[in-house]
Amino acid sequence: MTYVIAQPCVDVKDKACVEECPFDCIYEGERMLYIHPDQCDDCGACEAVCPVEAVRYEDELPEGWRPFAAVNAEFCAGLGSPGGAASIGPIGRDHPLVAALPKV
Repeated sequence: MTYVIAQPCVDVKDKACVEECPFDCIYEGERMLYIHPDQCDDCGACEAVCPVEAVRYEDELPEGWRPFAAVNAEFCAGLGSPGGAASIGPIGRDHPLVAALPKV
């Protein structure tokens, strides 16, 4: 299990979680941030600083946000294992589910 960034992050991208993450495993998409499940060490630092409470432990996602576990994993699967988000910067796309959401 890992931490997941869910729907409240869409069109917000506060990035406090990025600054707090000691593992550099939070990647920036076009409309939201994503946690790379293979790089997350489950420290919880990101959860504590999220101002919109979008970060949750995978097992604790509310029912409506459960698809975001797959959203984070699938988005990051396309990246491979780049060795950290800072090395590649913002990614000019989102997971199709996120891209299809109405803009806030």
